[in-house]
Amino acid sequence: MKKIKLRGGALLAPLPPVMVSCGNMEKANILTVAWTGILNTVPPKTYIAVRPRRHSHHIIKETGEFVLNLTPASLVRAADFCGMYTGAKVDKFKKCGLTPVAADEVSVPMIGECPLSLCCKVTAVQEMGSHDLFFADIVGVYADEALMDERGKLHLERADLCAYAHGEYFALGKRIGTFGFSAAKKKKHPLGQKGR
Repeated sequence: MKKIKLRGGALLAPLPPVMVSCGNMEKANILTVAWTGILNTVPPKTYIAVRPRRHSHHIIKETGEFVLNLTPASLVRAADFCGMYTGAKVDKFKKCGLTPVAADEVSVPMIGECPLSLCCKVTAVQEMGSHDLFFADIVGVYADEALMDERGKLHLERADLCAYAHGEYFALGKRIGTFGFSAAKKKKHPLGQKGR
């Protein structure tokens, strides 16, 4: 496959258009970010990249808390809205018809309509240039009960999550593999060759 050289840029894709809630139950805001991810498993750590001029930046810096709310395809319009308008002028919870829900671990409300919410406490802030990185511990996770089976296993495939890639949103499609499937040993057919 022939490749064309482009200049260096932020073109990693797909990314999660995560709705980040901040503030408190009395005065909350939502900021949509795609620059987030997992940094560590034990203890669980994450980050978000936020421009210093964004309204949510000073809220998160002052409170030291935020919630990552994973976005289902059904809320992609709300996620886009929350990334386009400032919380300094708009009550995004009210405008988007979203429900603030209290969490035990942080004073920040979760978004009730999002299938999964990760409660986070900031551990460090690093200036990077256009954005500041907020490093955080994931101190609590809340999942919609519809995502859990009778054995308590989480089924994120039921969450109808969406993705963001270079200015466009996409609904996640069919599963094409599971972790480790490339290294799994093939099962032998009980009769030897198939079709005997």
